[in-house]
Amino acid sequence: MKNTIGGLLFVLCLFFASVSVHAAPSYVDIPPTHSASKEIEYLVSKGILTATPSFGFNEAISRIEAAEIIVKALGLSNEAFPEVDFLDVRPEDDFYATVQAMASNGYMVGNGKGEFMPYAQLSRGAAASIFVSAFKLEGKSETLFRDVPASYWASDAIGILIENEITFGYMDGTFKPTTPITKGHFSVFLARIMNPEFRTRPACYSTEAKKSYAITVPVTNVWHTPGKTRKIDEISIQAKPDMKKWTSQLTIAEKQWLIGRTDTQALYGNPVEIIKSSGNWHYIAIKDQPKTGHKNGYEGWVPKSHVAASTINDTNCPIAVVDAKIATLYNVPKLDSKQKWLDISYTTILPVVDELGEFLEVLTVDGQTKFMLKKDAKVYANYAAIPKPSAKDIIDSAKRFVGLPYIWAGTSAYGFDCSGLTYSVYKNHGIIIPRDSFVQATHGKAVSRNQLQPGDLLFFAHNGGKGKVYHVSMYVGDGKMIHAPNSSRSVEVISIDTPSFKKNYSGARRYLMAD
Repeated sequence: MKNTIGGLLFVLCLFFASVSVHAAPSYVDIPPTHSASKEIEYLVSKGILTATPSFGFNEAISRIEAAEIIVKALGLSNEAFPEVDFLDVRPEDDFYATVQAMASNGYMVGNGKGEFMPYAQLSRGAAASIFVSAFKLEGKSETLFRDVPASYWASDAIGILIENEITFGYMDGTFKPTTPITKGHFSVFLARIMNPEFRTRPACYSTEAKKSYAITVPVTNVWHTPGKTRKIDEISIQAKPDMKKWTSQLTIAEKQWLIGRTDTQALYGNPVEIIKSSGNWHYIAIKDQPKTGHKNGYEGWVPKSHVAASTINDTNCPIAVVDAKIATLYNVPKLDSKQKWLDISYTTILPVVDELGEFLEVLTVDGQTKFMLKKDAKVYANYAAIPKPSAKDIIDSAKRFVGLPYIWAGTSAYGFDCSGLTYSVYKNHGIIIPRDSFVQATHGKAVSRNQLQPGDLLFFAHNGGKGKVYHVSMYVGDGKMIHAPNSSRSVEVISIDTPSFKKNYSGARRYLMAD
């Protein structure tokens, strides 16, 4: 009969014998840029985890795997413990001594049927109880997760982990106590217990009871009437819209049909207010798109699946403003097409959690963290901290979109309308201007034609420039302007003396003010 743990031959290779730390990563799927690489390498250096080809960070850990790790961490492998009597554990099992150590110390017990369940997945709540018991953790937290009532059997243990800064839960304010704990989270919790240097509480975000709402797709069209769409528009209103495919398939006539039917677009993460709902649609206000007559922001209808609730307060997080035309979010900090999660547009703004090598770790609307290349975004302490741009900054950004097809109501790098281009470029540089051209024409500082400076907005109106403003462009210097003209053309640079525009010129406004 085996009474000691030495010589365990547990068949799951993840947690075999100890090895020393190497300069190279111990696991190919945990590169140095991984958010948990330091914690995992620490456990390898202590002989608690073993270097193998793959770690499996997001795989569920079994009870016996967890038990073997705890035994190694506590140094119980050379001690003798009383025999145990579980229906599913035999003395000849390689892991029998591990079960002896855990059960005799009261760290892990079986179920009411007398089973230890060695291969069952370990829940997050059970893991909390094991950690508290095995490492004699103490404390009491006044704050619990919203899915952990005081009556839950492991609530005290979970509270102790909170108090000791071992766990911070999920960003939606939950702990998910009945969900299987992953090998990655189990290892990170253990490293934090063993080495307080890893107990770094994420400082920039927190959870709160108050709900907020945001766009949860890369780009959504904001419609004037719910449900009044065509067959081709199904690509854009499905739960995972493909805006690149939608815009590329539209004919000129199909683009022109959008006039008066779509009003604007909203980007991933845009904060919105839900004003009312009808069927599968929400009537929303886009808070950062000012519009005359709408105190809550630009209003219109979007599919319900394009809006998500959040209880995350990320106001203290730095922000990443996407500067690439299209940036990719990855599941891991690695340029791997198989790990691609979502493509997001120019001027999308996301909270930044961390910087990992060439990657930024950013928060998503649903409380996950994803990774994007640093070169695809500009990082600031907050939106107000974006430095004042130069005229060259504004113009260079606008010129990058020369050749991009015009899309009525467009505010994304998949297609702009005239005011969508000027609004998006200015917003990217920290300046919020009205969304519509006829409203842009009433804000900023009025300037005469002979005083034009690069970056100024030029406006054009019906009736020889005396009627309602219908178009906006940006002056780029040398008597030229950049604009998104109409559904049959693309973003272009032309002379401000082009006959039709010279005839309908109605004025100019300056939003880039001198200090």
